[in-house]
Amino acid sequence: MELLHNIATGFSVCADPIVLLYCFIGVVSGVVIGALPGLGPSTGIAILLPLTYGMEPVAGIVMLAGIYYGAMYGGSITSILINTPGESAAVMTALDGYPMAVKGRPAQAMGMAAYASIIGGTASAVLFMLLAPVIAEFALVFSPAEYFALMVMGLTAISGMSGGNAFKGFVAAGLGLFVSTIGLDAIMGTQRFVFGIVHLYGGIDFVPVAMGLFGIAEIISSSAEESGEQIKLGPDDLKFRKMFPTKEDWRWSAPHILRGTLLGFFVGVLPGAGATIASFLSYDLAKKTSKRGELFGTGVIEGVAAPESANNAASMGAMVPMLTLGVPGSGSTTVMMGALLMFGMTPGPFLFEKEPEFAWGLIASLFIGNLILLLLVIGALPLFVSILKVRPAILNGVVMGFIIFGAYALGNDVFYIGVAGFFGALGFIFKKLKIPAPPMVLAIVLGYITETNLRQAMILAQGNFIAVISRPITAVILIIALLLAFGSPIKSLIGRLMAHRKAAA
Repeated sequence: MELLHNIATGFSVCADPIVLLYCFIGVVSGVVIGALPGLGPSTGIAILLPLTYGMEPVAGIVMLAGIYYGAMYGGSITSILINTPGESAAVMTALDGYPMAVKGRPAQAMGMAAYASIIGGTASAVLFMLLAPVIAEFALVFSPAEYFALMVMGLTAISGMSGGNAFKGFVAAGLGLFVSTIGLDAIMGTQRFVFGIVHLYGGIDFVPVAMGLFGIAEIISSSAEESGEQIKLGPDDLKFRKMFPTKEDWRWSAPHILRGTLLGFFVGVLPGAGATIASFLSYDLAKKTSKRGELFGTGVIEGVAAPESANNAASMGAMVPMLTLGVPGSGSTTVMMGALLMFGMTPGPFLFEKEPEFAWGLIASLFIGNLILLLLVIGALPLFVSILKVRPAILNGVVMGFIIFGAYALGNDVFYIGVAGFFGALGFIFKKLKIPAPPMVLAIVLGYITETNLRQAMILAQGNFIAVISRPITAVILIIALLLAFGSPIKSLIGRLMAHRKAAA
C-alpha cells in the first residue's frame, strides 16, 4: 500500500501542467540532441542546464531526465538512416538498422527502435520503482576486481562482431586496444604514445572515433564509389502503417527486447558501466541466442531491438545509484547530480524520506516521458524517414557539417575534427579490406576501463592476480565470459563428436 501511495504522490506532482510542459520540452530536445552527431545526452544536459535556473526542482529535474532518455532514442535516427551514430550507445543500432534501411525498410527499423526503447524504458521504470534500494546496496559490493571481470565479459562480444572473419575482427580489436592506451597512464601518470602532442594527454575521445569510422567512412564510400549503397524510397515507404513492425518482426524481437531490458537495467545500475556497454552486451547476447544469429549485420530486426531496449533501460538504471547512493551511474547522471545539488537536493539514502514528492515525482515522470516519446515518434517518424528523399550529395554535405560541428563542440578545438577525419579515412580502408569496425570501437570503449580496474585490483591485492580473479563475484563473471567466448566452439565440437559416435555405432 505504501508503494501505491508513493506512486500516486508522484503522478499528482506530474499532473501540474508546468511539469508536463517541461517534460515534453525535455523529451523533444533529447531526441534532437541525440540525433546530432557528437552531442549526446551528457552534452545536451550540460548545454540546457542553465535553462533550469530558477525553476521548481521537480520541473527542472524532469526536463533534464527527458533530455537523457530522449537522446537515447534520438541516436538511433541517424544510425539507421545515414549510418552515423548520434551518440555512442547507438553504435550497435547502426549494424542492422542501416542495412534494413538499404533494404527498403527504414520505417520498420525506426519504428522497432522506438518501441524497443519505450518498452525498455517503461519496464526499467517499474524495476526502478520496485528494486532501487536493493540493487543500490548490491552495487556497492562491486570493487575494481568485479568491474575488471565485467569488462572482460564485454570484450567477449568481439567474436560476435567479426562478420565471420575472426582474424580481421581481432586485428581491429587490437588496434582499438592500442588506441585506448594513448594518453596519460591513469595509475602512474606517465605519458604513453603521445609523442609530445598535448591534445593526446587526455587520450582519444570515443565520440570522434565513432563518427569517423561510421559516418565519414560511409560518406567517403558512397561519394567515391559508384557502387555506394543508395537508399531509395518507394511511394508507400512513408505511409503511416509502414512504421509498425510486422507480427513476424515482433516474433523475432520480443525475447531480445526482454533480455535487453533486464541486462541494460542491471548494467546501468553499476556506476561507470553505462548505456554504451549495455548496448554492446545486449547485441552480442542477441546474436548468440537468436536462431538466425549468422544473419546479424545484414539487416535483421532483432539486431535493432536488442541494443535499443538495453540503452534506454540502462539510462533508467543509471539513475538508481544517483538517487539512492549519491553515486552517478554515467556521465549524464553526473551532470544531473550537479543539477540536484543546484536545486538544493542532496542525493543519497535519505532523499526518498526527506523529499518524497521530488523523488517520486521524478519516477512518475519516467512513465509519462516514455508516453510522450511514443506519441512524438508516431507523429514525426514519416518526417524522419523523409530525410532519405534528399539528394545524396546534399545529404552527405549536411551530415559532414554536423559531424564537423559535433567534433569541434567536444572540446572547442579543431584537433577533434582531425581525429574524426583520420578515423574516417581508416574506416574507409577498413571497408575496402572488409575489416569490421565494431570490434575496434568496442575495444576503445572497454580497453581503458579494463586496464584501469585490473591495475587498481592488483594494487589492492598486493600484486596477487589469483586473489583478484578468485573473488566470488569476479570468478562467476569470468566463468560466464569464458562460456560466452568459447560456448559456440565447444557446442560445435560436442555436436561433431556425437555425430561421429552415431556414425561409428
